[in-house]
Amino acid sequence: MNEDIILLSEYCAHSCAEPDFVLQLAEEGLIATEMHDDLPYILASQLHDLDLFARLHYDLSINIEGIDVIHNLLGRMRRMEQELALLRRQLGTEPFEPEDFFEEW
Repeated sequence: MNEDIILLSEYCAHSCAEPDFVLQLAEEGLIATEMHDDLPYILASQLHDLDLFARLHYDLSINIEGIDVIHNLLGRMRRMEQELALLRRQLGTEPFEPEDFFEEW
């Protein structure tokens, strides 16, 4: 069996997340699950996202649709940051720091 998967029930026992919540995330395509011996497993690589989704849901009462929107916006923001870093490297410029500007005054 793959070492990079975690039994869904074990994750839920340690994180206090409800199995139905995790399965709803999978239904919406926010995480992927795998079935082995008729038991659902989650990928270890998704633990960071899954923990974030659980905090958003349980701590801030954000529903699955809201989590999906936040996930998409964070992805777009990461891609924009990568693009900006690439453009800065191509231009050979340093990032602008407002503190540097005000020190000159």
